[in-house]
Amino acid sequence: MTDRGADDGLARIRYPVLWHRLTAIVEEQARSLIKTAFSETVSEAGDLSAGVFDTRGRMVAQAVTGTPGHVNSMAEAVGYFLEKFPAAGMKLGDHFITNDPWLSSGHLHDITVVSPAFHRNELVALFACTCHQVDIGGLGQCPDGRSIYEEGLFIPIMRLAREGVFNEDLFEIVRANVRQPDPVEGDIRSYATCNHLGERRLAAMLDEYGDVRFDALADFILERSQKAMQDAIRALPDGTYRNTLTLDGIDRPVILDAALTIDGERIVIDFDGSSPASAYGVNLVMNYTLAYTAFGVRAAVAPEIPNNAGSLAPVEVRAPLGSILNVEKPRPVSARHIIGQFLPDVVLGCLAKVPGLEVPAEGAACLWGIQVRGGPEIGAAPGMNRDSDAAAFDLLSFNSGGSGARPAVDGLSATAFPSGVR
Repeated sequence: MTDRGADDGLARIRYPVLWHRLTAIVEEQARSLIKTAFSETVSEAGDLSAGVFDTRGRMVAQAVTGTPGHVNSMAEAVGYFLEKFPAAGMKLGDHFITNDPWLSSGHLHDITVVSPAFHRNELVALFACTCHQVDIGGLGQCPDGRSIYEEGLFIPIMRLAREGVFNEDLFEIVRANVRQPDPVEGDIRSYATCNHLGERRLAAMLDEYGDVRFDALADFILERSQKAMQDAIRALPDGTYRNTLTLDGIDRPVILDAALTIDGERIVIDFDGSSPASAYGVNLVMNYTLAYTAFGVRAAVAPEIPNNAGSLAPVEVRAPLGSILNVEKPRPVSARHIIGQFLPDVVLGCLAKVPGLEVPAEGAACLWGIQVRGGPEIGAAPGMNRDSDAAAFDLLSFNSGGSGARPAVDGLSATAFPSGVR
């Protein structure tokens, strides 16, 4: 079966089986990250995403292990990689990398790696992962920076490896800019390793089902997912539903103002009226705003439908350029989660006004992270022990309050919602 047209009846049986196989592959991809990463944010907290994409850059399946901020921004990021490195020029063993906040996950601490997957010398798919890198140099994950240049090392979309040979020049630059060079380099290598594992597992699946093409399987999955999402939206009454959330902010309150419009088989969320960009690093890029806004919609409207490019397509998110939810470079963005993780609550507040739709109440939303760092420079401070051999360290601990009450049961204590990290 080279495409669905060859035997549509057989495809209806086999493709759902292959879908479950595919989700197992990306979950193993994520689990390999947890086992091999050096940073505790990945190995213990699960602050990551992993997924498989078709050669057009559409996310087909994602691992359940991971966060919406990483998963849904990764879904946007792969297209930017393909703009710079077209699929036709990719080779076996290539890996590509960036932590550009505007093209990936919203701050320099998130590194995205994209890798081509080949089967019998043919490019069939792409694997990608996004992981939180605690140490990226600069000020760390805090809102104190006044520009992106203060917040850490900026890696544009570039080659991490060419045909299996890693870019050692890049590693030298990274090592020279971080406090813990060995763990950071180990993390980055683990990201490429997890994508390579995904490639091997996908090739084994295609070998087992020798007459199945991945592009046809991807089309089937995405078309079904999009139709299911459209059907779920169509079941809701048309209309525009509004909600406003006011947060403390840093130097002044932050207003998140949303108008959610249900129009047939699509939902549009417009944040016009939200606060302008902040002078501090709590700003969001559009990718991150889209990620958590779309998650809020899908969590209430169709949580049972797979999260991929198909089910995300009927959800459109708008935010004025220059607002706190859609800033331009070089605005600071390091602590963007302080605002961004409240977006699902804003969306759920809109959806709570839709007749017949039940949604959870507001919860703690934003994670409270404690970052502790130090080393020889601390010992050199006045009044401190001048121990030049003190080892540099950079630690981050996540703390969460819990989720809001659900329509029929209590909320979950000490559970990070919407981020899902542990």
